[in-house]
Amino acid sequence: MTTATAELLTVPEVMKRLKLGRSTVYDLIRSRRLVSITVGRSRRVPIDAVRDFIDHQIEEAA
Repeated sequence: MTTATAELLTVPEVMKRLKLGRSTVYDLIRSRRLVSITVGRSRRVPIDAVRDFIDHQIEEAA
């Protein structure tokens, strides 16, 4: 696995990391609260986008 592919997560991987359902992850992507890219027909989420989302959620909760 190259560095570039290691930094992109699939939707199921994001689901597992955030402990959220598929629909919720796609809603976050649709509402642009979670950044993603399309590679071919596949949706990928940069690992930094997941970290940014978590950091933003923590800031909002404080």
